[in-house]
Amino acid sequence: MLSSRAETLLMQGHQARRDHRLDDAKRIFAEAVEAALLSKDRPWLARAYTELGRIERDLHETDLALKHYEEAAALYRRLDDPLRLAHTVRHIGDIRSESGQPEPAGPYFREALEIYRAHPETAPLDLANALRGYALLQEEIGEKEEAVALWREARELYAAVHVQAGVDEGDRRIERLSRVASPGHRQ
Repeated sequence: MLSSRAETLLMQGHQARRDHRLDDAKRIFAEAVEAALLSKDRPWLARAYTELGRIERDLHETDLALKHYEEAAALYRRLDDPLRLAHTVRHIGDIRSESGQPEPAGPYFREALEIYRAHPETAPLDLANALRGYALLQEEIGEKEEAVALWREARELYAAVHVQAGVDEGDRRIERLSRVASPGHRQ
């Protein structure tokens, strides 16, 4: 009964988020965490932590978002849910990278990419988004050749799933990185 409460709360939280009632969504997702904890339902708890992390990220509460995503990742590791784990660790990588922590972000992106590439049910968009995050990180730390290779792979996946914004971003970044890396270019 309590895990169905967590499920109901998650649905209500999603609706509040869609309605741009972020504070309500945060409160509801926190209630979902509590309900899942009480029911000892680890799959629902992992989902609730993920959603609470997402809303904290929306609210620019980076440290709290990171904490909730890390809780979710720990649960997904024990649940043997590789695709949810990959999605969660990719978000941890994104948060760390966006927070100016490129070194700690790298292992999370690499883990997500390893899982996505090994799993036959990986959605191309999920792999593209993980590649994008890692490409941004590689750009930031000056690994331009690696960034270009990642952007090319991400761009092809975005094209395959008809995400024009991803294709356009890939084209722009590949062009800019190729210009910067070419001999004789002045910065």
